[in-house]
Amino acid sequence: MEELRQAVTVAGLSMRLYVLPPDSTSCWPCLLLFPLAWSPGSCDLFQLGQRAGEDVCVVINAGKSRHNEDQACCEVVYVESRRSRSVTGVSREPSHNQGFCFYYWGLFDGHAGGGAAEMASRLLHRHIREQLKDLVEILKDPLPPPLCLPSTPGTPGAPSPSQLVSPQSCWSPQKEVTHDSLIVGAIENAFHLMDEQMARERRGHQVEGGCCALVVLYLLGKMYVANAGDSRAIIVRNGEIIPMSREFTPETERQRLQLLGFLKPELLGSEFTHLEFPRRVQPKELGQRMLYRDQNMTGWAYKKIEVEDLRFPLVCGEGKKARVMATIGVTRGLGDHNLKVCSSTLSIKPFLSCFPEVRVYDLTQYEHCPDDVLVLGTDGLWDVTNDSEVAATVDRVLSSYEPNDPSRYTALAQALVLGARGIPRDRGWRLPNNKLGSGDDISVFVIPLGGPGSSYS
Repeated sequence: MEELRQAVTVAGLSMRLYVLPPDSTSCWPCLLLFPLAWSPGSCDLFQLGQRAGEDVCVVINAGKSRHNEDQACCEVVYVESRRSRSVTGVSREPSHNQGFCFYYWGLFDGHAGGGAAEMASRLLHRHIREQLKDLVEILKDPLPPPLCLPSTPGTPGAPSPSQLVSPQSCWSPQKEVTHDSLIVGAIENAFHLMDEQMARERRGHQVEGGCCALVVLYLLGKMYVANAGDSRAIIVRNGEIIPMSREFTPETERQRLQLLGFLKPELLGSEFTHLEFPRRVQPKELGQRMLYRDQNMTGWAYKKIEVEDLRFPLVCGEGKKARVMATIGVTRGLGDHNLKVCSSTLSIKPFLSCFPEVRVYDLTQYEHCPDDVLVLGTDGLWDVTNDSEVAATVDRVLSSYEPNDPSRYTALAQALVLGARGIPRDRGWRLPNNKLGSGDDISVFVIPLGGPGSSYS
């Protein structure tokens, strides 16, 4: 099979792109993308840049279809303070003291079209950069962050210092706010702004469907893992598995969904009930007592069945078949502004959150070896592979290479994708245990956390 190779450069990041035609008999993924050389410039993140120079890799799609709705992004982003601009509004030449860099990786699993995933892969890191601009000086200062940012001189409506009320007069003592929480808030706001942009531009730019988003930032010695959807990330460190995200599905967020349906019944129309039952209630069961649970319950109890209980449940099904309003199987992500219940005018978007859960991992607290990695994967991987199996693959593949061999991480990403894909047999694509392989697009990032002689400080 002929292989198409070309070199591309994205935001100063030299990359090699392999595009292989999908072939049901091929044993290789359709798209392999990984950095060749990073150019951190004046950034203070040299150790990670040097270690990741030829190591970070992503494998996208398992080759089962020509239409891949997954997207990936890998960037080195420079953040300049808003106050580093001159009075005329023109940016001065960047310097080390004016800003900082962060490394960024993102996986975007599209559904109902690839438009949202493609848009997020191109723009989300820019929204994050904009949100971090207010924090440049604050993050460099070891003191706690200020309660209020100073107003720009001459801003209309800006109060004079004599008009400001001391916070201690109203709130005492002041809540502790950490630098980590500021970065988490910046990421959360960036997701929200990205979703709002999709809503504004969905018609003119044909931003169809929606996407789950799994994003990692390396900033000031820490990894920030933000997840909105059913993609997942784990760290494998010295054989130990450290979950860095969780899935957001109708099952994991049942109580949040039910609470919204309870508080705003107009979102359910006359078609749905916020209550959950073990199965669909039948008309002949009116007046009987049946098991149920509502937004306040983790267990089950009995209630008398009434006419309203005959409506379709807001959350139905279990496992991968669980759905919100019988339509969508994820409860967080970007886009989906046009998504409606089948044969209905009811919008599903109010039940879908664009805000991610962000977890923080401090690289400076541990001494990492070359076999310690952060693995990001879309649900195409996790549908058929559990954490222990991924950790076993990490150990098996990396132990077969020399620690300083950069191709070991590429081989690991390939092994994870191909392992979830399975091999074609008479009865479809099968795993070694003869179970069905993943039928979804499969995307994997492998990010090394350490190496010979490297320390994060």
